[in-house]
Amino acid sequence: MPEQTIVPIEQLLPNKLHLIPLTGRPIFPGIFTPVMINNQDDVKVIEEVSSGDGFIGICMTKNDADSPTIEDLWHVGSVARIIKKINLPDGGVNVFISTLKRFRVRKEINQRNPMIAIVDYLEDEESDTFEVKALTRALIGEMKEISENNPLFSEEMRLNMINIDHPGKIADFIASILNIDKGDQQRILEIVNVRQRMEQVLVFIKKEQELLRVQKKIQNEINGRIEKNQREYFLREELKAIKEELGIATDAKSSDYQKFKEKVESFKFAGEIKEAVDAELEKFSLMEPNSSEYIVSRNYLETIVNLPWDAPAGESYDLPAARDVLDGDHYGLEDVKKRIIEYLAVRKLRKDTKGSIVLLVGPPGVGKTSVGRSIARAMNKPFFRFSVGGMRDEAEIKGHRRTYVGAMPGKIIQGLKIVKTKAPVFMIDEVDKMGMSYQGDPSSALLEVLDPEQNVSFRDHYLDLPYDLSNVLFILTANTLDSIPGPLLDRAEVIQLSGYIDTEKLEIAKKYLVPRSLEKNGLSKNQVRYSRDALLFIANSYAREAGVRNFEKNLDKIHRKYATEIVFGERPAGDKIVPDIASIEKSLGKPLFREDDEKKADRPGTAVGLAWTSMGGDTLIIEAISNPGKEGFSLTGQMGDVMKESASIAWSWVRHYLTDAGEITQEWYEKRLVHLHIPEGATPKDGPSAGITMATALLSLARGSTIRKDLAMTGELSLTGQVLPIGGLKEKTIAARRNGIREIIIPKANVRDLDEIPEHVRKGIQFHPVSTMEEVITHAFGKRAGRTTRGR
Repeated sequence: MPEQTIVPIEQLLPNKLHLIPLTGRPIFPGIFTPVMINNQDDVKVIEEVSSGDGFIGICMTKNDADSPTIEDLWHVGSVARIIKKINLPDGGVNVFISTLKRFRVRKEINQRNPMIAIVDYLEDEESDTFEVKALTRALIGEMKEISENNPLFSEEMRLNMINIDHPGKIADFIASILNIDKGDQQRILEIVNVRQRMEQVLVFIKKEQELLRVQKKIQNEINGRIEKNQREYFLREELKAIKEELGIATDAKSSDYQKFKEKVESFKFAGEIKEAVDAELEKFSLMEPNSSEYIVSRNYLETIVNLPWDAPAGESYDLPAARDVLDGDHYGLEDVKKRIIEYLAVRKLRKDTKGSIVLLVGPPGVGKTSVGRSIARAMNKPFFRFSVGGMRDEAEIKGHRRTYVGAMPGKIIQGLKIVKTKAPVFMIDEVDKMGMSYQGDPSSALLEVLDPEQNVSFRDHYLDLPYDLSNVLFILTANTLDSIPGPLLDRAEVIQLSGYIDTEKLEIAKKYLVPRSLEKNGLSKNQVRYSRDALLFIANSYAREAGVRNFEKNLDKIHRKYATEIVFGERPAGDKIVPDIASIEKSLGKPLFREDDEKKADRPGTAVGLAWTSMGGDTLIIEAISNPGKEGFSLTGQMGDVMKESASIAWSWVRHYLTDAGEITQEWYEKRLVHLHIPEGATPKDGPSAGITMATALLSLARGSTIRKDLAMTGELSLTGQVLPIGGLKEKTIAARRNGIREIIIPKANVRDLDEIPEHVRKGIQFHPVSTMEEVITHAFGKRAGRTTRGR
């Protein structure tokens, strides 16, 4: 019998290997582990190899490709021997493998299905024995510390680590059990030099130790909190038992219950309110403080007892003093002040404290909010303001139902909790900017709040009890009436606040804006003194809008520059400053508006109209030209549907008028494309009041003559040439005065509105009431209104 010799298994390793891709982590040499194989191509490889020599190559994939090739694999892996194979019901296979040695792919034989390659086996490169031993001890020592603090390391792992005698295998074993990135594990697998491999593993061990230290610190803090809470709970229970023995019932729940009960009894509720509150109190007394319902019930009762339920005291205010308050807070606005004083006089005469609804409408910056505050001061009432601009959820007005987490009452009930009286002044800002969504319609919710017939028993969703709002004076503000729902508008008394002309802005700046801006920017009261011309220059060159908000912003900008110069020592602290035109331009930059910016009809085909917007009145230039070509009429300038209809009516009337008069032949229309444009095309425009202006511009174009200088007009034109009334005459007149207009053509039906325009605004402006387009032509062209036959 021939002599048998034992050959190490490393010497039997084949040079050609079937490769199995791994998507998880690489498997290091010297590891016995199960591997789950689900890919059917890989299962076939396992079946084939199991019936042969039993060796496979394990390589990690570089990416998560569904059908990887050898190019998708890292070329350094571990050769493994299949020890046992278990077929699974789903067609997969579970194999137990023992990894033996590193290899590197040298040559690809088959790219996929199956992947076969010729490999070179990598031997560990031994280094200085002394340093390697030191590193080995360090690795084992550090891993012992980690394993003792980490319950995930089993006793078997600790024993395996101690029983491994080769330094390279120790490093491989530790790298395989450390919780590090698979890319880092692959890099360790590719390190052949034992010393370098051990040093790299030691770095990752240190990182793991730091992570465990932080984890332990966090765990200790959490445990400390839990122990503290448990200790406090037991102490509270002991204290509760001691108080019960002594007959003392002063725990937080009992204290809250007693406080709520006393408050509720003092209100002397009756009917539905008494039944609901008593039932809630009884339910509250039976609840455990640790239950979630306890906080909900407590918040509800707290809301009830903090609301003002008692009837308000009678109103006491002096009308002359109220007038003084309004005069002291606002310059001008005589019509507004008059309306407010009349309203207060009626309340005083009737001795009626029932609330009313006042709607202040005007462009931004004209003082709507400050007028509301002044009304509250004049009536000696608390003032509460909130805005509904952009609001889309009716729960903001009527509250959330208590079934929702974090439910709270609506703005009305919240405001009453703050002011602590049933008869305050409530200002609701921006009612024209409310939205609507799937969550509800806030404007409809406001109807119940504002309607005197309904708000005597207003029912907030959170409170779910009838509450009387009839004593609240509601003041609404809006920039325009167009977007306010009709039913809401019907319940309010509308007071219009028009814009200011330059002389009014001058007085407002002297009395209010300049002192307030100086104080805001840290300057003394008389440190900056403006001349009349300087303030008018700011108003006309930088702040031509209807209100004074931009005026104040420009003053702030000037004063900030002066403050900066004083702080940096460029100007003495006590220096008296008198700004002139040049210094204002230096602070504010080049003027935004110049005299030559004024809209003038200085060429044929142009006319100046007057428009009204939510920002106040404005002037509107209408331009028309004709070009040779096919007959047509085009419109530009972002006009709305109503304005387009007005343009069509104007063109039809002008054609009829000129043809009937024999001034223009039909041939002229057939060979001309007429184009009507309104500049500032980025701004949407709509409304019928530019009808006579467009007709005048088209007539000017056809005749080739210009209209009179410093003339503007407004009025709706009918197809038969009638001039119909328009709205917003006061705002349009202010805009005309602001832009140097001296004559205005208005519909005869609007003569009645001239009395609403203050005398100082009308002064210097001549109004021409007209009822037909022929009268407009007479005023617009003067002596040149005569008809001339032209064949242009």
